[in-house]
Amino acid sequence: MQTILLIIHIALGLALIAIILLQQGAGATAGAAFGSGASSTVFGARGSASFLTRATAVLAFIFFSNSLVLAYLSGQAIAPQSILEQVTVEAPVADIPAVDAPGLPGEVSDGDMPGLPGDMPKIPE
Repeated sequence: MQTILLIIHIALGLALIAIILLQQGAGATAGAAFGSGASSTVFGARGSASFLTRATAVLAFIFFSNSLVLAYLSGQAIAPQSILEQVTVEAPVADIPAVDAPGLPGEVSDGDMPGLPGDMPKIPE
């Protein structure tokens, strides 16, 4: 749905650009007052201005309405998850042998733990 609306939105934008470029500038109507042949155009002397103005207004309304709908739909989209959350990897479980032997190097018993508050040297004042 959102992709279709986005394609329509791009087409509306291009149509708006084309219609706006087809319109005459503000100074172009001065030549019609002196008989420059504007009455022999496809839409007539005033017909092209009103047709293109109306077409621009209608396309602009549809364009802005489509913009609001696209903004609403993008706000309703579910936030993408992290790549780490999407991939589930199961680490192989290694068999770790149980060690019950006391006195291994680096092993400290509860009474020999250094750094406890009672073991702190007192600082002379």
